[in-house]
Amino acid sequence: MNNEPLHILLADDDEDDRIFFKDAIGELKIHTQVTTFEHGKELMQYLNSKEYRIPHLLFLDLNMPYKNGMECLIEIRAKQNLKDMAVAIYSTSASELDIEEAFVSGANIYIRKPNNFAELRRILSEVISINWQYHSSGMNKDNFILNIY
Repeated sequence: MNNEPLHILLADDDEDDRIFFKDAIGELKIHTQVTTFEHGKELMQYLNSKEYRIPHLLFLDLNMPYKNGMECLIEIRAKQNLKDMAVAIYSTSASELDIEEAFVSGANIYIRKPNNFAELRRILSEVISINWQYHSSGMNKDNFILNIY
């Protein structure tokens, strides 16, 4: 059995949301390594560096300074070495336009940020346990939006 931790990236400009996310991941019974970024430009610098490791899953906020999540998503999907990376949009936005744009641009799932810790922990557990290889191959809008209710 592979003891390598599940490598997760989070790009989110809100420090409280980053802390909340890491605390929730830490409570899961899954061996993880979480790397966080304060904005999209910092994320893309990491992904374009020679030192990066392709993560198992990237959680990407839409509204960030310097380079927003949608710009990062489009850039990620255009790169041969990153195009198959699992990307979860992780945003407060429930805008149909944002959801549609994320779907068309190649995100794997859209998650609206929950308001409480227990719900975040439940969502992260569910998202992390998805077999992304199979989830991505049968993409449709019904399985794209993670319902948090």
